[in-house]
Amino acid sequence: MSGLYSFGLGVGSKNNAGNWLEVFYPAPLLKPSEAIANAVTEVFSLEQNTCIDLDSGQLAKLAGALDRAGETRLAGIARQLGDTTRPAVAVLLATDSQPQSVPEAYLKLHLISHRLVQPHGTNLAGIFGVLPNVAWTNHGAIDLEELAQRQFEARLNGEVLTVTCVDKFPKMTDYVVPKGVRIADTARVRLGAYIGEGTTIMHEGFVNFNAGAEGPNMIEGRISAGVFVGAGSDLGGSSSTMGTLSGGGDIVISVGKECLLGANAGTGIPLGDRCTIEAGLYITAGTKVNMLDDEQKVVTAVKARELANRSDLLFRRNSVSGAVECLTNKTAVELNEALHAHN
Repeated sequence: MSGLYSFGLGVGSKNNAGNWLEVFYPAPLLKPSEAIANAVTEVFSLEQNTCIDLDSGQLAKLAGALDRAGETRLAGIARQLGDTTRPAVAVLLATDSQPQSVPEAYLKLHLISHRLVQPHGTNLAGIFGVLPNVAWTNHGAIDLEELAQRQFEARLNGEVLTVTCVDKFPKMTDYVVPKGVRIADTARVRLGAYIGEGTTIMHEGFVNFNAGAEGPNMIEGRISAGVFVGAGSDLGGSSSTMGTLSGGGDIVISVGKECLLGANAGTGIPLGDRCTIEAGLYITAGTKVNMLDDEQKVVTAVKARELANRSDLLFRRNSVSGAVECLTNKTAVELNEALHAHN
């Protein structure tokens, strides 16, 4: 079997009814080799998008098949999973269709946080309906229906069960810590975020799932779902998901390289490279923008959506009239020209 989209061996948590709450994948694979695909299908005879709960016998057979295929690392993971009593699962995705189960959804979130795909590079349609709302605690993921009893049991044992949050998505760093990043408050980055190498996320920075930054970047504001920020940007404000629609109904906002969003600033349109939005200014797709010439006189007025993806723009608010204005970001243009001349 060849042409698989993704494969993962995982370990996770279930509730008392045997339903999956979350899954950790130590080595998720995007487009695994034909050798891996053949080894997996030799043991499980899987041909469609499938997840299967694994017992020690199945894991031992899988480890043997992977060894014969020369995939020693994955074989070692299978053996380690076979030595634990924790629930183990194999997920085989033949195609990039929307997730139908918790293990499938978690595999796709891992693909993004492992930087194997960029935000909106994998189909996450319907993920909110698939993932359960979970209590994330110092004892791991707990079903909300079972939380009160678990808290009581902890007290009887002289312990305190601490609930850090109640959410469908866990924090990324409990599953993936990408190379070369700084994150001041890990609770503010969800699993499924893409954090490029060289990115710093300050204490008030937030990155949602299916969003992120290419790196290097300085993130001091929000990057909401559907936003992907290019390298060399400084987000003191927020990149939000209002306005632009992509195929399938997903909302996508891209922010190009070397952009600057001031404190409490935000954008609802995709930006090109080297754009600046002054502090406190939020641009939506329908915002009326006065275009200025080199003498800073109004030439025309447009809706902000007409400026989507353009580079070297400076957005500001007129201090007298309050009108939103846009002019060429001369500093960015001059710097860009100097760099090209130097190269």
